[in-house]
This record gives sequence, C-alpha cells and structure tokens, in this order.
Amino acid sequence: MKTWLRDLSGAWIFYTIFPRFPCLKPSFKRIARFGPWIGLIIGSLQAFIWFLLTSLHWPTTSISLGVIAFSILATGGLHFDGLMDTADGLAAGNSRCLEAMDDSRVGASGVQALLLMALLQISALIKLNNMSLFALPIASFWGRCAPLLAISRFKYLRNRGTASFHKGYIKGWKDFVPAVIGFAVLCTGFILINSKLTASIIFALTIGILPTIIIPESLGRRLGGHTGDSYGATVVLVETSSLIISALFLETI
Repeated sequence: MKTWLRDLSGAWIFYTIFPRFPCLKPSFKRIARFGPWIGLIIGSLQAFIWFLLTSLHWPTTSISLGVIAFSILATGGLHFDGLMDTADGLAAGNSRCLEAMDDSRVGASGVQALLLMALLQISALIKLNNMSLFALPIASFWGRCAPLLAISRFKYLRNRGTASFHKGYIKGWKDFVPAVIGFAVLCTGFILINSKLTASIIFALTIGILPTIIIPESLGRRLGGHTGDSYGATVVLVETSSLIISALFLETI
C-alpha cells in the first residue's frame, strides 16, 4: 500500500501543478498506472466547478469555457502541448515527424488542432448542459486510461525523452488495476447520485472504451510508436471523443 501511495503522489506531481502530498515521499517509477485516478480527480473538480457556477447562475457557455480552462491550468497545459506537437509532426510527414515534434515552435497544424479540440469540447458541453456533471469525470477518466494502452502496446520512439521511463516500468495487466478500480468508483458514484439516469450514464461510460482503444492504437500505427507528445495527444483526443459521445447519448436535464 505504501508503494501505491508513493506512486500516486508522484503521479499527482507529474500530471498536475497542485502541491505535493504532505509527509509522503513521491516515487516516479510506475506513475502511469495512476493516470486514470488523476483524471477522475480532475474531472470531479471540473464537475464541482460546473455545479458551483450553475448555482451562481452563470450561463452554460461561460461555464463550459471555465471548466476547460481549469483542466488546462490544472495540468499545466501538458496534454494540449502534446497534441499540438503531435499534429505538427503528422503534418510534416514520416521523414520529418520527430524533428517537427521536437521543434519548440508551434506550427499551423498544431494551432488548428488546439482550436478544433477546444471548440469540439465546448460544443459538447453546451449540448450536455447539466449532464456535464457526469460527462466530465467520464471523459477525464478515459482520457488518462488511453496512454496506458499506448505505453504497453508500442515502442517509445525517442531514446531520451521526458516520458521514456514509462515504457521501462510498465508491467502489463497489473498496471490496469487502478483503472478498473476507478471505473468501479465511477459506476458506484453515478448510481448513488442519480439512480434514475443509471442506464444512460453507464452506457455513456462504457462506450468510452471505444476511443480509449482506437485512438492510441491508430496513432501508434501512424507514428510507428509513441512519444510523450503523442501520449498527451491521446489524452485530449479521447477526452474530446468521450464528451462528444456523451453529448450524443445523454439527454439534457
């Protein structure tokens, strides 16, 4: 249990800008497995902000912008940065892909990817309205599950990268245990919050598995592997896909 807590503390520091856990020495070896828990926490905080601002009679559009801004702020823009670099790499072609991803300058493709994903997320949240209270934790959870598949299934493309250590510490199915626990927590929490909507919410939660599998697999095959940037890109792409799926299947209340 102490090892789990140390790894969770390391994940908290690595994936967010929040202060470290007090009286607990962090470990950064096997932190990827706790990404789904970090996503669950961030998504829950987004849902709380949505609830709070709704109580203060903010318009839905403003709240949508606010919760997305909070997510970017809470992670230091880590995943959107990866999305932009990955988009620039894909646009540069196979021969210059990694070179373009390493370039600190953001290209036109990166800017377009940022705007496209942000606008799609805003559109989905506006459509969802108060169902965003459920959709936000779902999207944030699945977004952080996707890199686990990318890490376990594909080689790391850079010899020296800030995220290269993830591949060395992955241990197969054992690293998916926290994600399974997080899934159970989500299901239980939704049932307790609103049993009348259980069927539709659980459906939206379960169907989120599809982009979680398809996106890291497709991106890994396209790139010939993964990098820290593409790990971040999978988070944003899966989050966005999950929000769109939720907007399609969850009725506004």
